[in-house]
Order: sequence, then C-alpha cells, then structure tokens
Amino acid sequence: MTQNAAGNLASPDIDPAFDIVGRGMAQWRRQRPDIDCSGKAIVGRILRLQDVILRAVNVALERHGLRYPAYAVLATLRASGPPFRMSPSRLRETLLLTSGGTSNLLARLEGRGWLVRRADPLDGRAVIVELTEAGRELADQAMADHAEVERELVRMFSQAEQGAFAAMLSRMLVLNGASGTSLPRDRADGPEAGDGEADNEMPA
Repeated sequence: MTQNAAGNLASPDIDPAFDIVGRGMAQWRRQRPDIDCSGKAIVGRILRLQDVILRAVNVALERHGLRYPAYAVLATLRASGPPFRMSPSRLRETLLLTSGGTSNLLARLEGRGWLVRRADPLDGRAVIVELTEAGRELADQAMADHAEVERELVRMFSQAEQGAFAAMLSRMLVLNGASGTSLPRDRADGPEAGDGEADNEMPA
C-alpha cells in the first residue's frame, strides 16, 4: 500500500486517477486545509458505492420484471421463513420505507399476484402481508441472481478481507444507530419515496 495525493492508503492494483472521492478530498485539502475531511475517505466512498451497487442489482433484477424496492419486499418476506408473512409496520421498519410508499408498493405487488394482504389470524383487527406461491417462486429466482451480483461486486477482496470489511461495516452501522431498532424518530420511516420505487432506496 502507498499513500495517494488525497493522503489515503492506495491499493497498488488501482489507478488513483479513477478514484473520484480521492480527487475530491485532495481538492478539499488544497482549498480548505482548516477542515478535517478524513471521514470522506469512507463515507464518501460508501455513498458512491451505493449508486454502483444499485445499478448492478437493478440490471440483474430486470430479467425478473423487478426493481430493488419491489424485490426487497418479496425477498424480505421469503427470507422470513414459513408462512412467509409479516405485518406492514414490520416491513416498513425493516426496509426503511414511508407508510405511503409501503402501501402503494404492496398494492402493486398484490395486483401482480405476488402477495396478498389478509386479516391477521392472531388479531382480526390487524393486517398481514403474505407471499403467494408465485411470489415465492419469483423471490427464489431473483434472490439467487441478487446474491451472484453481490459476490461479483466484492470479487477483488479475499475471504479474509471480506470478513474484516463486513465486521467494520457492521460496527459502523450499529454504532450509528442503523440496526433497524434504534433509528431516530425522523429517520424511522426512511426517505420520502412517493410510491416506494425510488432507485436510491437501499435498505440495510
């Protein structure tokens, strides 16, 4: 590892000229040397990677007629295990969607025959969301492609590096209150998303 112009450790297998965040940090340090912008080395790159990741994931999901927010609902229900059902409020908490965005998204998925909303058998006053057989089949297919894309996105790291990186990201998420259970009130409903189909919604 060597230090690049931004003052960060640079990997020998990449050209620093292609690191837009590193170039931006170098500009900050020239123009505002009084500001410690070291956090950008991580936060700035995470923000850039969000766009890279979502583009790659949405390309893989297109073959299934899905985009990420719709897929995330189906995959979350599928991963919850039999009987593949959750309350709308639990889905909102897990996926960081707004109440209105969740309702619109669930209505569209129900219209496609991928899930149903029914009375909760344990509380007739409440509603639960449940995958249909078609929804489970679609989720199973899309989840395999999603996982393949994720593996491809981290292919440049060894297994040991992936483990260390995952541990650091987990620590950053939890200690910044993004565990899914301790979000500040103004973030608990997630970004304002209209119908819930915004490409930049990526739940944890």
